[in-house]
Amino acid sequence: VTESRSDLEDLHLYATPREQRFRRFASLEFEGQLYMTPYDFIQAVTSDEPKRKQEFYNATTARENELNQILMETPPVWKGSSKLFRNLNEKGVISYTEYLFLLCILTKPHAGFRIAFNMFDTDGNEMVDKKEFLVLQEIFRKKNEKREKRGDEEKRAMLRLQLYGYHTSTNSVLKTEGEDLVPRSYWDTLRRSTSQALFSDLAERADDISSSLSDTTLLVHFFGKKGKAELNFEDFYRFMDNLQTEVLEIEFLSYSNGMNTISEEDFAHILLRYTNVENTSSYLENMRCSIPEEKGITFEEFRSFFQFLNNLEDFTIAMQMYNFASRSIGQDEFKRAVYVATGVKLSPHLVNTVFKIFDVDRDDQLSYKEFIGIMKDRLNRGFR
Repeated sequence: VTESRSDLEDLHLYATPREQRFRRFASLEFEGQLYMTPYDFIQAVTSDEPKRKQEFYNATTARENELNQILMETPPVWKGSSKLFRNLNEKGVISYTEYLFLLCILTKPHAGFRIAFNMFDTDGNEMVDKKEFLVLQEIFRKKNEKREKRGDEEKRAMLRLQLYGYHTSTNSVLKTEGEDLVPRSYWDTLRRSTSQALFSDLAERADDISSSLSDTTLLVHFFGKKGKAELNFEDFYRFMDNLQTEVLEIEFLSYSNGMNTISEEDFAHILLRYTNVENTSSYLENMRCSIPEEKGITFEEFRSFFQFLNNLEDFTIAMQMYNFASRSIGQDEFKRAVYVATGVKLSPHLVNTVFKIFDVDRDDQLSYKEFIGIMKDRLNRGFR
């Protein structure tokens, strides 16, 4: 990249919030394209700012042999674990489209994993190969074009190079009937794509897509160093479940200080993070008064709550069916609705803690609308 430092800083003005965050945390650059390391990704979803003092306009440039050496550290998918990203640390590369895909995984219920797998499995043989997975690149590229900010075409071309590794706008690959049919989220894009007749076009372009992209940690992990392996649903599911667990473990351990529990106040801090709540002190003070004796939240309770959050849409539907949408609800009603909608059993202590955090007027009732709004922000980690 030969552009000046100020030019690269100016690109931030043309980037969406997700693009800005990726550029801020990405620490590697190869042939003009920015990449995250596994460490960068973990930081991006668990921290407000990068711990390293390295900005998007000063990423480390990698040579091809250095990139290949990094990818040699990638284990096969059957050796995956809930410590994969922590073990790889700096020994990995993640593209922007893969970053979007991983964010989708973190915010979706386990039932949605089958939708994602079926989306990639274009020939219906219960296995996904590398070419099928690379359709992801084209779908997210096309989605991004719909969201690009208007302005200097040269600047936007530079931004595309950084994020996708290409200079100019790609040809249309999604067959849409109009702007009003474009889904609002990347997950909706994946889900809609299962019913769109787009794969015949992309299959013809698969070789071109493959040859124009550098290998990444995910591609090597899923399809081997030669790219010939195929991915089955069990391994795909395990990878997604492990990633959700790993991020939750990192957040939990950052507060537990080696103990088996975190305090109710720490749980409140984590819960209110990335939300639109401006004055968190009132929630924290309310909880301190309501729960004077600390009992602690275990990791299993912590994990079960975020599994519930990933099913928030189903929970919302259940609440509307119960006709609680316009009024407050009690703990028993809340706990039953969670179980009916998601199959997740929340412990009485966890439910009580949640109520004490959000029950501002202390009537042991939860404001449904306020709770749902705040939790949608938390679920999407500030990118609602």
